[in-house]
Amino acid sequence: MTKKLNRTAAAALLGSLTLFACTERDQGPLGNDLAANDWLLSAENETERFERLQKQMRGFDQPMWEVGERYGSLHAALQRENYDLAIYHWDKIATTIENGIAKRPGRSDSARALFLDSAFPEVRAGLEQRKPDAAWQAFDIARSACMSCHQAEKVEYMNNQALFELPMPADQRESGE
Repeated sequence: MTKKLNRTAAAALLGSLTLFACTERDQGPLGNDLAANDWLLSAENETERFERLQKQMRGFDQPMWEVGERYGSLHAALQRENYDLAIYHWDKIATTIENGIAKRPGRSDSARALFLDSAFPEVRAGLEQRKPDAAWQAFDIARSACMSCHQAEKVEYMNNQALFELPMPADQRESGE
């Protein structure tokens, strides 16, 4: 009985493999087999492939989402007085905005004037001091730069969110006013 079962299982496996091998699969541009989820390689031509990529990359909204996440992480790092982490996130925010400008050059003037060429180096210098007063004042400069850029780009509604209400320590608020 066991030999018969083993032969039956072997025959079923061999049949399945033969069926799989004989199934016609799509060929990619390089002649390789494409899986069903090869959404990019299955494009008809280079133009369609680039159009698919551009659609996936979207506009300035995705970089701004990352900036918002990193802004919150910057705040958390300052609360822990982890200045190296704060600087890391601040630098990544600048990189993300640069990448956003590459996708939406129309945002360049505001991003450069209000953030990259002005607030960015000033905030970084404050963070590099690794002192709570300077770091929190730098964070406040960052908040103002973000909100000013939103106003310049006519998306003021972005300023009405909890992200821009993250608290600063009471002693830092008093010394910054």
